[in-house]
Amino acid sequence: MDIKPVEVFKWFEEISKIPRCSGDEKRISDFLVDFARERELEWIQDEELNIVIKKSGSSGYENSDAVIIQGHMDMVCEKSADSKHDFSKDPIKLIFEGDDLRADKTTLGADNGIAVAYGLAVLDSDNLKHPPIELLVTTNEETGMDGAAGVNGDNLSGKTLLNIDSEEEGVFLVSCAGGANNLISFKVDSVKNSDQGYRIKIRGLKGGHSGMEIINQRANAIKILARILYELKSNIDFRLSYIDGGSKHNAIPNYAEAIVATKDAEKLNEIIDYMILSLKKEYEVQDPDMEIVVEKADMENVFEDEVAGNIIDFLMMAPDGVQSMSEEIDNLVQTSLNVGVLTLDDGVVNITVSIRSASESSLLEIQNKLKIMADRSNADYKITNSYPAWEYEKDSKVRDLSIKIYEELTGKKAEIGSIHAGLECGILKRALPEADMISFGPNIYDVHTANENLSISSVENVWKFLVKLLEELK
Repeated sequence: MDIKPVEVFKWFEEISKIPRCSGDEKRISDFLVDFARERELEWIQDEELNIVIKKSGSSGYENSDAVIIQGHMDMVCEKSADSKHDFSKDPIKLIFEGDDLRADKTTLGADNGIAVAYGLAVLDSDNLKHPPIELLVTTNEETGMDGAAGVNGDNLSGKTLLNIDSEEEGVFLVSCAGGANNLISFKVDSVKNSDQGYRIKIRGLKGGHSGMEIINQRANAIKILARILYELKSNIDFRLSYIDGGSKHNAIPNYAEAIVATKDAEKLNEIIDYMILSLKKEYEVQDPDMEIVVEKADMENVFEDEVAGNIIDFLMMAPDGVQSMSEEIDNLVQTSLNVGVLTLDDGVVNITVSIRSASESSLLEIQNKLKIMADRSNADYKITNSYPAWEYEKDSKVRDLSIKIYEELTGKKAEIGSIHAGLECGILKRALPEADMISFGPNIYDVHTANENLSISSVENVWKFLVKLLEELK
C-alpha cells in the first residue's frame, strides 16, 4: 500500500480484517496482545479486554513523563439494506477513491480504528522522537463505555492523555456532554386475530450519530412510525401485531416497521398515502430519500388493545432531537434525546431512549419526564447506563501546545471546542484525575452509517501533528 501515511494505513488495513463490533472484541484485543509480544513490549489485558501497551521513551526522552495515546477498539456495525456483509466473520472491504476511504456498503470503522492505527504506528516505529508511550485501547465504547469504566489507573503512569476519537481536523475538544440510556418496557399480552395483516416499513433515512448529527434534525424512523400509527389509531379500527426499529442507542434510527391488522384496507391506505405526502414534504431537505411502504403480511396474534395504545401514545409523547442549545458555545447542542431502539422480545416491547446533556440538571429533568410518561403508560422504566460529562479545565499544557503546533504545521487556525457526545475522557478522568487531556482526530464523515468515509489527506495531517506533538512533550 502506498497511501500516505503508509505506517498508519498499514495498521488500519490490518485491523479492518478483524471483526470488532461492540461486544465482539476478543479477537481484536488478542491481536493487540500479539502485536506487543512480537515486539517484546510490556502489555496488560484486563477483564474488560482493554489493552495497555507500553514503550520506553526514545533517546533523550527516557526520563520524560509518559504520554497516553487512547482510543477504542470496537466499532458500530451498520450496513445498507442490500449488503450481505456478515460482521461476525467478514473483513471490512476498504475502497480508496481519491482523497476518500470508505467501506463497501458498511460502516468503515474509522471510528475508532484510526486511533488504534495511529497508536500502533507510533509503537512500531524506531525513528520517532517521543516520551514513554502508553497505548490504551478500550472496549465497548459505542455501547456504553464499559471498557473505559473498567480502566485501572494503577496500570498507567502518563500525565498527558491524547484521545484520538474526534472527527474534525483542527478542532481540539476539551469537554463533552454526559448522558444516560433509558429503557422503557411494555409487557405485551397477545390475542388471536382473523383480520388481514399489513406491514408498514420506513426506509431510506440518513440516520447518523445521535450526538454529532442530531443538530441536523434528520428524521427518526421510530418517531415517523409512531406518527403513522397514531393517525391510524385516531381514525380506524386496527390492531398492532409487531413493532421494531433502530439498532443502536447512539445512532439515529434509519428504519422502522410495524405489522397491523384491519378490515378497512381502503381507509388504512388512504391515511398512509396522506402521511407519506406530508412527511416527505416535511423532510425533503434532511431526508429526501425517505420511503414508506405498505404490503400485505401474514399474522396470527395481535397485542391487547390497551397495551398497544399505551405503546403508541408513549412513542408519540417521547421527546426526540434537540431540546436546547448552549448559551456559551455557538452552534453546540446542550441537551438532546434519541429514541434509538425499538424491539419486541419474548412478549416485551422495549424502547431505548438516549439522553445527552452538558447540564446535569437538564439531564435529570428529562429522565424524570420519561419516568412519568412510563408510569402513566403502565410501563417499566430504568436507567441502563450513564456516563459523566468531561468538564473544561482552565489550565492545560497539552491544549496550548496542540494549538501552537497545529497552526505552525498547517498555517490554519485551530479551534477549541466541546462535543455533544460522550467521550471516554469523562470516564477516564475518574481513573486518571491528574491527567491533562485533549481529544482530536482526522476528518471522518457520516459516522455510524454505511456511508462513513475518511479523508486520507486529513489522516496524514493529523499524523504529522501527532509526531510533532510527541516530540515536543519532552
